[in-house]
Amino acid sequence: MIHQSFTFRASAATFAFFFALLIAFSTSPMNAQTRRGTRQGRITRRTSVTTARNGRVSFDPEIARIVSEVEPRNIERTIRTLVSFGTRNTLSAQDDPKRGIGAARDWLYDEFSKVARDSGGRMIVEKQMFEQPVDKRFPRILKPTILTNIVATLKGAQPASVNRTYVVSGHYDSMCTSPTDAICDAPGANDDASGVAASLELARVMSKRNFDATIIFMAVAGEEQGLVGSTYFAEQAKQKNTDIEAMFTNDIIGSSLGGNGVRDPNTIRVFSEGVPSNETTEEGNTRRGVGGENDSASRQLARFIKENTERYVPNMNALLVYRRDRYLRGGDHIPFLERGFPAVRFCEINENYHHQHQNVRTENNIVYGDLPEFVDFNYTAKVARVNAANLASLALAPVAPKSVGIITKNLTNDTELRWTPNTEPDLAGYEIVWRDTTSPVWTNSRFIGNNATFTARGMSKDNYFFGVRAIDRQGHRSPVSFPRPVR
Repeated sequence: MIHQSFTFRASAATFAFFFALLIAFSTSPMNAQTRRGTRQGRITRRTSVTTARNGRVSFDPEIARIVSEVEPRNIERTIRTLVSFGTRNTLSAQDDPKRGIGAARDWLYDEFSKVARDSGGRMIVEKQMFEQPVDKRFPRILKPTILTNIVATLKGAQPASVNRTYVVSGHYDSMCTSPTDAICDAPGANDDASGVAASLELARVMSKRNFDATIIFMAVAGEEQGLVGSTYFAEQAKQKNTDIEAMFTNDIIGSSLGGNGVRDPNTIRVFSEGVPSNETTEEGNTRRGVGGENDSASRQLARFIKENTERYVPNMNALLVYRRDRYLRGGDHIPFLERGFPAVRFCEINENYHHQHQNVRTENNIVYGDLPEFVDFNYTAKVARVNAANLASLALAPVAPKSVGIITKNLTNDTELRWTPNTEPDLAGYEIVWRDTTSPVWTNSRFIGNNATFTARGMSKDNYFFGVRAIDRQGHRSPVSFPRPVR
């Protein structure tokens, strides 16, 4: 009898607890906001993501196959071959077939050309050569120097998207302790043969397939001399009005073991700037007025990468770092950012400075130098897979909606959005996304069909951040476009 009485009291207490919890939840401000949205039939607060066909995000098996075809053995071969040229300093020999940056340049051109031969004529490889004069912007260029970027362009197959371009790059130059020492051994296995190996492997895997948009796979020179090669490419792209919707630089993606002794083979940092590098005074005033310092196009790209990596490379964590690059440091994405192109940097999570910008030597039983024995080729391949999944997804998806705005002519607790309709023939429609102002990523979404306007009833633009992304009939989604105020 005592046992039965205890059971009854415990059950009654449990029921009372859950009933109180239900009452508290139903009367909370957050849930009240949800119910208001539901009653008005416009928008509901939920975390599931929908598509036009089946109410869930599509998983594209072809993207999964692309990811699975990235081979660590190919990554290793490229890194070891680049190291074998002794040095790849931008100021080193260009006419020696065995040593120096010229030998590395020619080998890379041949390797990308081999890949192009299997592309059915859709990939074109070129040497983008230019002479960099002595310039105060680049004090590490001591004399007029020829630099060469290796550029492999895989042309898009959809007429409405062929001019839309995505760029992935690594830098093939290297340095020892001094960036102007053209003689010393500078193996550059991790910095940045690893990034070049990823770019070449992505070209090999992806050149066999059709994508809506155009993809450029690059190996650039002059990074250690001040981002010289990438600056030239980005400036040429700007002058030609090239529509670069995203740029990835892979720089130091070769080691899963940091100088702090921490081994993490499953995390890659993704750096993205908040305030755009090319922001005008007027744009800055608008940004401060709407609180958009965390919503640049590059930051939307980084969020896209994180979400997409979870879908196609679930054993990798794309760790978002909300700054342009590492503390007081830079990379080849910066010239793109400065010219208004969205760009991010991939970099290993724990760097080892014994193996970065060091003369090869042994001191106090410590081996210094950027040598291949300190590269984890499997880890580099996993980072390449993250790149592959996201490049493929971007190049298959519609472009992010343009001219997205929040209508501000009336004071209202609703949020009215409008944008320019996309032109892709396989467009299914759009998703509205939103999040609390303190959230680092988008948390909620709703598919609204093929409409270029939407009103979120009962949800004030003061209290949430909103965005819009396009989706095609196969479920491929664009990055989010962040709205600007319009009247």
